[in-house]
This record gives sequence, structure tokens and C-alpha cells, in this order.
Amino acid sequence: MDNLKIGVVGLPGKWSTETLADAIETKTGFRLVIDMDHVSLDLETTTLNYQKHNLCELDAIIIKKIGGQYSPNSLDRLELLRIAENAGVKVFSNPEKILRLIDRLSCTVTLRNAGIPMPKTMITEDIATAIETVELYGEAIFKPLYSTKARGMCVIRKKDGKAKVRKAVEAFKVDNEMMYIQQKVALGGRDMGLMFLGGRYLGAYARVGKKDAWNTTINSGGSYASAKPSYEIIAMATKAQDLFGMTYTTVDVAETENAAIVFEVSAFGGFRGGKEGLNLDVAVLYVEHVLATLNSTKPALIEPRILSQNILKNA
Repeated sequence: MDNLKIGVVGLPGKWSTETLADAIETKTGFRLVIDMDHVSLDLETTTLNYQKHNLCELDAIIIKKIGGQYSPNSLDRLELLRIAENAGVKVFSNPEKILRLIDRLSCTVTLRNAGIPMPKTMITEDIATAIETVELYGEAIFKPLYSTKARGMCVIRKKDGKAKVRKAVEAFKVDNEMMYIQQKVALGGRDMGLMFLGGRYLGAYARVGKKDAWNTTINSGGSYASAKPSYEIIAMATKAQDLFGMTYTTVDVAETENAAIVFEVSAFGGFRGGKEGLNLDVAVLYVEHVLATLNSTKPALIEPRILSQNILKNA
């Protein structure tokens, strides 16, 4: 175990990335934070190079962040990591599984096909349909297909009048050919992130929005607190994350007046909510799970479908 070389793909200097690298170094004595901006693939020699390291020679790679922002370029970066995986490097989570989550539409279609409750959603390239959707929803959140922490999102309201609605839709359309539109629902100023490691439910934290902010993200002034979701919500989130087979992920859930809904399953679940909301060191648990997998000293924590059945039985 002490000789294992595990790299972290992430953002150098960022808290979650460095926390994960610290946990790996404590357990193995090895530390490597990989900035994908400076990774190159030589197909002639089949080497994936970063600084003086051939990433194909590592024992494992944990993907914390693929870049500063989600974009189609993120998909290309994941393709590079498939080379290391093909060379025998264990990659957590599997790049092909992450690919299905980075694109918001791909995630949504998978959740919808599985019958996971979600907000009313319209996806269209047609401006007239988008305007009609705002009229129907009253308040609509327009979301880029590649974004995180509410970046690039905007709220368009029917009450602002048809001229302003059209102008706002046309402005959003400039950078978003395919428009992803969700009805804005009353959240009571908070939503939840349910954390899963190896399919096992670890706990949940709440994101509490800053007064007057339309979203609860930390980027918009929100804060973390503990949360205690019901068995029914845990079962729903378990089913949602089970669709994607991630090593570690969070499921964003909100309770509305009528029912609980899922917003998304995260491609790169964060650690800070667990730390500040529950005083749970998810990074250490993640590393322990990876080491156990690499050393085959014990099975994965809990198989996702078994957990789902147990929770449903208790619900």
C-alpha cells in the first residue's frame, strides 16, 4: 500500500483537489496533482505525459475536476484518460461514466428514462418554443448544457413582458444553440446534496441560499448545513446515482410543496458540503475506498442495488 502511486486530476491550489492529494500522500507517501491543461498524449509511444510523469505508469488516478469549467473540451480530456485506463491504470470514476454526466442533457435524459422525478423541463433550439415555455412556466431557469455551480444560468420571467422575454431568450441563445429550460420551483431557500461512495449513502448536507438569491450555490453566497432526508428521498437518490455507476458522486435534491425532485447527479461531487455540513472528511473516505479496491483487501463498500433494496424495505 505504501508504494502505490495515485495521482489526482484536478485544479492545483483548489481546496478539494489539495485535500484529496493530502489524504493520498498521508496514506501512500506519494503526491501528484495533475493539471489537464498540461497533459499531452503521444500516440506513437502510447504515453500520457504530465511534467516528468507518464500517467500510464501510475497505479491509479482519481478525477476530482477535469477543468475549471464544464465544456465540450472536458469530454476530450476524459478521452485522454481512457488511454491510461487501457494501460491498466485504475481510474476513479471511470471516464466513460463521467462522460454521461458532464453534458446536462445526457444526465437529464438518463434520469427521465428511469422515471426519476424532476422539475418540468423543455429542451429546444426553437426561440418561439422557448418563449412559449416561459409563458407556460411563469418563471424559467435557462441552463447551459455544460456548466456547474449555476454558471451561465439565468432566470427569465413572464411578468417582465413579451419584449423583454424575447430579448432575454435571444441573448441566451447566442451561446446556447440547444436551450435547456426548467420551471423555477419554490425551494424554501435550500436544497440538499446526498453523498454516495461506491454506491453507499454517506449522508446529506443542505445548501442554504443567501437572502434574495435565486439559487443556493456557494458561488451566490449560500452556506452549508446538515440535512436529514427521509428514507423515501434517500431511496430516490440511490436509484438516481445507481444509473451512472460513479465511484463518488452527489445527488442534488429539493423538496417542493408536492414532492421531492432531483436536479442532477454530479460528475465531480464536492467535499466541502460534507466537511462543513456534517464534519465528514469525504476525501479520506474516498482514498480508503480506492486503496481497498486496489489492494482487494475487502469488497467495495456496498453494492448500489443492494443498498436501494434495503432502504426501500425500510421506507
